[in-house]
Amino acid sequence: MMGAANSTWVAPSNLEQARAWDGNEGAYWAANAERFDAAVAAYHRPLLDAAGIGTTDRVLDIGCGTGQTTRDAARIAASGAALGVDLSAQMIELARRLAVAEGITNARFEQADAQIYPFEVEAFDVAISRTGAMFFGDPVAAFRNIASALRPGGRLALLAWQALPRNEWIRELLTALAAGRDLPSSPPDVPGPFSLADPDRVRGILSQAGFTDVQLDGLAAPMSFGADADDAYHFVLGLHGWMLEGLDDAGRARARDALRATLAAHDTSHGVLYDSAAWIITARKV
Repeated sequence: MMGAANSTWVAPSNLEQARAWDGNEGAYWAANAERFDAAVAAYHRPLLDAAGIGTTDRVLDIGCGTGQTTRDAARIAASGAALGVDLSAQMIELARRLAVAEGITNARFEQADAQIYPFEVEAFDVAISRTGAMFFGDPVAAFRNIASALRPGGRLALLAWQALPRNEWIRELLTALAAGRDLPSSPPDVPGPFSLADPDRVRGILSQAGFTDVQLDGLAAPMSFGADADDAYHFVLGLHGWMLEGLDDAGRARARDALRATLAAHDTSHGVLYDSAAWIITARKV
């Protein structure tokens, strides 16, 4: 385990992301791994299908989190192998434990910054990422490094969010917690959940990084945030509670009430559901 983020293993442009993911944010994701996997469950199989993983393939999973995608890729590549990398030591440790518990012997996990990690050259047939490739400080450098790890003609399959207006979940939840303040901005060229939302930008980044045949296919699916409104309230507040900072007592009360209201409005017999939209991005190494 590499421990606290520093420039010896993290690109300087990714230090802020590493501090978050290898800190409290990563710890919260590790503690709530099943919830996060359930939230994006509708996108999981389409991503793996788009990757076209074969039984003998060597798979690289970028930003693997707690490793669901890596483990399932390893199951498909039964005579191959899968490597999952992530900035978070907490999530990597859990991914390793889950692989052992599930009897998966052809998956391994490393705490690493995929932007600069010295992958073995041309060692992989396919690289995948489920919402983990949107946070690079220098995406061209990162995808160029990933391309170097792929054999000629190797495949890339990413899941990334479409633009904010298409994603009710983050728009509604953050608006509630903003309590009348402007939502935090996320310019397209800054690491964040919408940095790969613009198809032209995606094509430009991947082309510069050495990929061709770039294709974006849109998907829309509900995301689940809890069994009921009360369950979802505690989960969302744990994830986005930082937005209450700077509010006075009255503002915090308004934000909490607004959060409860939107969660109640989306409480269904199948859980608390919000609309979402993502891209499945595929490409091939030149």
